[in-house]
Amino acid sequence: MASNTEIILAGDIGGTKTLLQLAEFSGGRCDVIDERRFDSAAYAGLGPMIKDFLAARGGVAPRSACFGVAGRVSGRTADITNLAWRIDADAVAREFRIPKVALINDFVAAASGIEALTAADLAVLQAGEPEERGPRAVIGAGTGLGEGYMVWQGDHYRAFPSEGGHADFAPTDERQIGLLRFLRRKFARASYERVLAGQGLVDIYAFLRDAGAAPESAAVLRAMLSDDPAAVISHAALDESDMLAEQALDMFVDIYGAQAGNLALTVLATGGVYVAGGIAPKIVDKLRQGGFMRAFVDKGRFSGLLARVPVQVVLNARVGLLGAALVAGRL
Repeated sequence: MASNTEIILAGDIGGTKTLLQLAEFSGGRCDVIDERRFDSAAYAGLGPMIKDFLAARGGVAPRSACFGVAGRVSGRTADITNLAWRIDADAVAREFRIPKVALINDFVAAASGIEALTAADLAVLQAGEPEERGPRAVIGAGTGLGEGYMVWQGDHYRAFPSEGGHADFAPTDERQIGLLRFLRRKFARASYERVLAGQGLVDIYAFLRDAGAAPESAAVLRAMLSDDPAAVISHAALDESDMLAEQALDMFVDIYGAQAGNLALTVLATGGVYVAGGIAPKIVDKLRQGGFMRAFVDKGRFSGLLARVPVQVVLNARVGLLGAALVAGRL
C-alpha cells in the first residue's frame, strides 16, 4: 500500500439492511477491500456490527469512517428510522480507535456518491449542455421524497441536504388541481412528498379511480390486497395491462418531472440533475417516454434554460455506500 493511501470504513445504514465497506482511499478514489451486507435488526446497535466486520479482516484499524444513515442526524448522533438504534459518532471513534468519524443523512450520502458513478450507472434523459463545475441537484422518490444539491469546493463536489420534498405541492393542470383537493381532504396539507413516493402513487390511483378516469381492474385490486400496492400499480402500468394504473403512473411521472425542474431552477443546476431513489430505476422506461422531460422544461420564460440542463437517472443502488466512502476518505 502506498504511503499516501489510507484505510477507510464506510456504511449505508437502513432499517432493514446495512452495508459496510473497507476500502483503500488514495488520490480521490476508493478501492474496495471488503464489503458485507448485514441484517440490521439482528444487531443491538452499530458497534457490534462493526466489531464483527473488522474481526473478519483481522482487526484492521481504519483511519476514518463515514456512515450514511436512514434517519435524522443531529450533530454527532443519529437515530435510525424503523430501528431502535442511536448512533454516536464519538462513541464509535473511541471504541474502534478511529481518529475521524462522520455521520451523514442517507440522501447526502447518495448525492456524494454520484461523483463515483460511471456512464453504465446512469440513464440519460436529457444530454443537455453541462456547465463545468456548475451546481448539481439530486432528487429521489422512494418511501419519501429526498432532495439535495451539490456545489464544487476545491477539487470535488460537496453535497448539502434539503427538505424541499416537504414544500407545498403545486398542481400544473386541472386534473392535478383535483388531486390537490383529494390530498387536502386526506392530509389537510399536501406536500410534494405526499405525491412523489410509493404511497403517493397509490393515492393518485385512488383519486383517479374515484374521479371515474377509468374502471378499476378486479385483478389489480386483488393483487394490491396481497402485495405492495405501489409495485402492483407500477407493474400494471409498465406492461400496459390496466388503463387506470397507466394514467396513475403517467400523472406521477409528470409531477416528478415538474418538481425536478423546480429544484433545477432553485439551485440553478447547470451541472446537471440526478434522479435517484428507489422508484426511478424501476420505471426508467416510463421516464424515457417523454412525460418527465416535458414537465421538467415546461417553465415558461425559463424553458430554454432547463432544456440545457443534463438530466440522468441513477441506476446504481450502491450509490449511498459509494458516497459514504468518498466522504470518509476526505475527512
